[in-house]
Amino acid sequence: MPGTNLTREEAQQRAKLLTVDSYEIDLDLSGAQEGGTYRSVTTVRFDVAETGADSFIDLVAPAVHEVTLNGDALDPAEVFEDSRIALPGLLQGRNVLRVVADCAYTNTGEGLHRFVDPVDDQAYLYTQFEVPDARRVFASFEQPDLKATFQFTVKAPEGWTVVSNSPTPEPENDVWVFEPTPRISTYITALIVGPYHSVHSVYEKDGQSVPLGIYCRPSLAEFLDADAIFEVTRQGFDWFQEKFDYAYPFKKYDQLFVPEFNAGAMENAGAVTIRDQYVFRSKVTDAAYEARATTILHELAHMWFGDLVTMEWWNDLWLNESFATYAEAACMAYAPGSKWPHSWTTFANQMKTWAYRQDQLPSTHPIMADIRDLDDVLVNFDGITYAKGASVLKQLVAYVGMDEFFRGVQAYFKRHAYGNTRLSDLLGALEETSGRDLRTWSKKWLETAGINILRPEIETDADGVITSFAIRQEAPALPAGAKGEAILRPHRIAVGLYDLDEASGKLVRAADGRIELDVDGELTAVPELAGRRRPAVILLNDDDLSYAKVRLDEESLAVVTEHLGDFESSLPRALCWASAWDMTRDAELATRDYLSLVLSGVGKESDIGVVQSLHRQVKLAVDLYSDPATREALLTRWTDATLAHLRAADAGSDHQLAWARAFAATARTPEQLDLLESLLDGSHTVEGLVVDTELRWAFVERLAAVGRFDEAEIAGEYERDRTAAGERHAATARAARPTPEAKAEAWASVVDSDKLPNAVQEAVIAGFVQTDQRELLAPYTDRYFEVVKDIWESRSYEMAQQIAVGLYPSVQVSEDTLRRTDEWLASAEPNAALRRLVSESRAGVERALKAQAADTAAARP
Repeated sequence: MPGTNLTREEAQQRAKLLTVDSYEIDLDLSGAQEGGTYRSVTTVRFDVAETGADSFIDLVAPAVHEVTLNGDALDPAEVFEDSRIALPGLLQGRNVLRVVADCAYTNTGEGLHRFVDPVDDQAYLYTQFEVPDARRVFASFEQPDLKATFQFTVKAPEGWTVVSNSPTPEPENDVWVFEPTPRISTYITALIVGPYHSVHSVYEKDGQSVPLGIYCRPSLAEFLDADAIFEVTRQGFDWFQEKFDYAYPFKKYDQLFVPEFNAGAMENAGAVTIRDQYVFRSKVTDAAYEARATTILHELAHMWFGDLVTMEWWNDLWLNESFATYAEAACMAYAPGSKWPHSWTTFANQMKTWAYRQDQLPSTHPIMADIRDLDDVLVNFDGITYAKGASVLKQLVAYVGMDEFFRGVQAYFKRHAYGNTRLSDLLGALEETSGRDLRTWSKKWLETAGINILRPEIETDADGVITSFAIRQEAPALPAGAKGEAILRPHRIAVGLYDLDEASGKLVRAADGRIELDVDGELTAVPELAGRRRPAVILLNDDDLSYAKVRLDEESLAVVTEHLGDFESSLPRALCWASAWDMTRDAELATRDYLSLVLSGVGKESDIGVVQSLHRQVKLAVDLYSDPATREALLTRWTDATLAHLRAADAGSDHQLAWARAFAATARTPEQLDLLESLLDGSHTVEGLVVDTELRWAFVERLAAVGRFDEAEIAGEYERDRTAAGERHAATARAARPTPEAKAEAWASVVDSDKLPNAVQEAVIAGFVQTDQRELLAPYTDRYFEVVKDIWESRSYEMAQQIAVGLYPSVQVSEDTLRRTDEWLASAEPNAALRRLVSESRAGVERALKAQAADTAAARP
């Protein structure tokens, strides 16, 4: 991959030597419409602790023209190599370095990304710098603890807009001169440049006034629901400023919806970039609006936790991401006027599921990971850094108390504003406010890997009265290849007692049916339950306070199997759904039984986010975890059910739309495919179902994958939707066609060429891999292992990761795939990051084989 791999030791040495004062960055983007390269001039002022010392500054550029240090010209040919400019033995107490270079626009979503909108043929630019990509745009000391002020001067084409971290100035002769930022890290600086459409407002409270802006491409302006976005943003400002007791730390707050964004969003200080798929072109369910709100609040929380106070090194990346993930859910749950007070249900349903999956991979690691270099951190934006960390923070809040937690956070912000911190800084503040000793807690929760299982142990008398109740904690061995040892941990949990209400038919928690306690060690007695009549369901970790896999006792499981959809509240339903899914992934519950459980309860599930998760999980389970001999029967059973639910759903409802998408994902019989075609051409309708642009593409992609639609039909659909989104959908549909020619064409466009933009490459890969095309894809297993290392070493990280993960033969669930992977891992000598990604994919195949065996055994008489 382009760029030298900065190590932690190098960063520590440079931080001891340097104190960076300021950057002045002058970019000439006047040729952005044509692309290619642009002139970048950086002037950086910094002090050194040791006169005459050596150091280096980072830069990725096709050409460096001038390097001047303290007025002395250095020969670029001698000092610039790969991604570093050496500063050999010439440093004085105070230094001024000037670097003139030609930097390159990218189409990978890294550095300064350039996109041309097919609607207006205009270029749109934005930067994405996390982790080490500010160096693609200007010379920089690329590590989070060398903060400085940044002053950008940008020349742009006439009529364009330029947005950065500081308030947008009036341009003179198409040159925009921004005022210096506060002291921030390189990776949260930003530039967004182009003929963007914008809507403006202001956040005002108690004399405070913060300008707010929302930006998108003009071709999306008609779909931009700015009022809804501003509403969520203001709720976040209100709640975070109260809880953090620290005013928003920057001069304005812009949110920019940008094209071909690799992540969900990025917390650039005062200029947050967000993927523009969140500007909804077609009808979406409320779950999509909730997901957008979580993203908005996540990035807003980062303005304090990450931008105002930043980790010293990437070991503490989790502090940024876990805190923002916890804060987004807490704000939605507790902020007055929130439209999503059930956010902890969504958290349990999505974040926890992601965390549990990640924590059972061979790459599992402590929340506080050992980040040795940039390669390590690039693959560490994972379910542990975000979801497990946030889950453990939720546990910490329960452990120390919410008020005490936020008082500690307030002290932390005041003490370290505009500085850099380590984990010990936060824990120290929390110890002061809570009185709890968090060293043992931290060691067990943050510095170890793996997940615990909690099981109830219940004894009752002949009358059904509980005579003893205890919670057994298990620490399953870590996956093969994982580092460390499994341990038992302290858990703060609630135990919920539920009975069937005869009048409503609902499973309801009794008024005194909740006991909160500390669980520690292998067995924890719960004497408070002795003498109580046994309820219908006993649910461990009720309210989802802790991070643990939970199992139901035999009687509770029998009731839940019959009545999972009957829980009165959404959170216990989500916890039981998650437990059932985890049991399926662990081969404790056969796929056919999981399907039966979903079909028995999903019709009663009111939470649309849970419903859509169940749709995805059932499809994955049947595609990969079912007995191959009976897979088609299970798919038919599921698809028949999706069509029945589609027809029964309330007209125009979110559930109707979700079931339409689920039906399209697996439609297979001639009659079902005929229905998709007739819904497309309007010869058949379902009352309330609007077959709009995005739903049309869902139908088209399925019809292409089964061979009903070929190039002519796909091209015709693209003519209806000649947009960037339409281009991506068409690419997916073409790659999905079930012919050797279509697969060869798709493979060549991704593997043999490096010309595709990131979003189109991702779309092609999504179409290429179809679970019902295993035989057609089989020849590509060997081809994958022949090329993946070369791809990794020659492409940028984001592009290489898409290929390494997306084209791994995950649908070839066989011992042969495991053998072929093991042979490659043993012989290819991949670097640690690529080895991790391939090993994770291998683990998915191994898990699928075990689940298939369980499903096969369940099918036997």
